[in-house]
Amino acid sequence: MMRTHTWRILATGLVLGGGLLAGSAAGYIDPGTGSYVLQIAIAFAVGLAFSIKVFWKKIAAFLRKTFGAKKSGGGDAS
Repeated sequence: MMRTHTWRILATGLVLGGGLLAGSAAGYIDPGTGSYVLQIAIAFAVGLAFSIKVFWKKIAAFLRKTFGAKKSGGGDAS
């Protein structure tokens, strides 16, 4: 068991050490990246809207319970 633990520590150290010792990397953004980011944003908005639609009754009940007017059994307090 101790041997496995030692290998894990060694592997983690090599991976982290290799990342820290790496030089600068040249980056390239493809012209299609903007449209891909736009697709992700639209998919997120549609997914959020669908989730709200599916769970609307639970959301509305929670909001009514949280922010709804409290019903009092008696008359006006003033």
